[in-house]
Amino acid sequence: MKVLVRPARLKSVIAAGMAGWMIMLSLGSAVASAEGYQGRPSTENSLGLQVKAAILIDADSGQVLYEVNKDEPLPAASMTKLMTEYIVLEEISSGRLTWEEVVTTSAEAASTPPDGSSVFLAQGDQHTVLELYKAMAVGSANDATIALASQIAGSEQGFVEKMNEMADQLGLETAIFTSSTGLSETTVISVADMAKLARIILTAHPEFLDYSKLQEYKFRERDDKPIVNINWMLGTNVNQPGLKHLAYEGVDGMKTGFINSAGYNFTGTVKRGDQRFVSVVMDTATKSARFNETAKLYNYGFSTFEKKTVLPPKSVVETIQTVQIKKGKNKTVPVVTDKDITFMVKKGVEPKIELVKNQVKSKDELVAPIAAGTVVGTVTYKYTDSETNQTLEHTVNLITAEEAEKAGWFRLMFRAIGDFFAGLFNGIVNLF
Repeated sequence: MKVLVRPARLKSVIAAGMAGWMIMLSLGSAVASAEGYQGRPSTENSLGLQVKAAILIDADSGQVLYEVNKDEPLPAASMTKLMTEYIVLEEISSGRLTWEEVVTTSAEAASTPPDGSSVFLAQGDQHTVLELYKAMAVGSANDATIALASQIAGSEQGFVEKMNEMADQLGLETAIFTSSTGLSETTVISVADMAKLARIILTAHPEFLDYSKLQEYKFRERDDKPIVNINWMLGTNVNQPGLKHLAYEGVDGMKTGFINSAGYNFTGTVKRGDQRFVSVVMDTATKSARFNETAKLYNYGFSTFEKKTVLPPKSVVETIQTVQIKKGKNKTVPVVTDKDITFMVKKGVEPKIELVKNQVKSKDELVAPIAAGTVVGTVTYKYTDSETNQTLEHTVNLITAEEAEKAGWFRLMFRAIGDFFAGLFNGIVNLF
């Protein structure tokens, strides 16, 4: 069991240990092929998954639908590239990087050992960010990944520091990154945090799927063959003779991974109708097993759960229809929810869903004029699984349903006079 070091204390570990780990990895590749995976125990679970850890979540809400050993940090292998891909997308959305920008291959990227996940970059080769990104997303090309990392941060080590800073920002508490590729077994993360990262990517950058769902990609025109997507579970592979037995309708991402210490890993996502799931399996026995075990999770999800909307967007909460304001033409303003409140619930079971908490700003904090759509509070609903007694809470904002205009000085004056005499009367009554 490795001692986990949070990113704040990781810089010295990276500086001292990255090169050593890469040497050990290359020396250990023969051992990996000779020993294989066999003999590694799986974690006991009700679905009979042959995994060390696994998770299935609802992509919309993040609700956990099934989990096995969800919090233990384990080697991520090439699933690590999801963080690299996320950072590239963030750089592009911020304008610090463009898809058309030309990247000159660094010596560091060119010296990446060609292990099958490579596009064989030579020092000085020039390719666009988009070309390298597709090579990373489709073929898990390690040299393309390091080329992008170097372009963004000057070196892979500098990029690794950026990865750990991002992990802290995103609240990935178990994540420790020591490479941009996942080749180092010291890069670890739990399935819960990996699923959280995957969901963040899908929410913030849905265009990610445009690349992760590509069946193949020809990196250079002169290349004899295109890169074939390592994700054999893609729904579109149903037309591929050698892969159709693994294809699963609706799968359009996300990332596979393997090193000997990690076993075969897979972070996936599937969408059918209005349901999208995110899954992670770690430490399975074979290339195919990671997809077979993922299919079990998806079958369980689609057969067991359905969406239950408690309140659609812009709904009135019965117990909080208005909030009090100051200096408005009216003393109150109507409020509604800004988003829907939806849970994934067990099919055929009447869900127990109740309003458990509400919080609204005080009258003194709400002074007219107030624009329509202004956040004035929150409401929280709780779903209780009657079979497991597990609970999940969902909080949404309350917003003003209309504009609250400020009252004129004449109305405010008479309202103040009325309030004065009302207060005086109540004071006299209280004397008796």
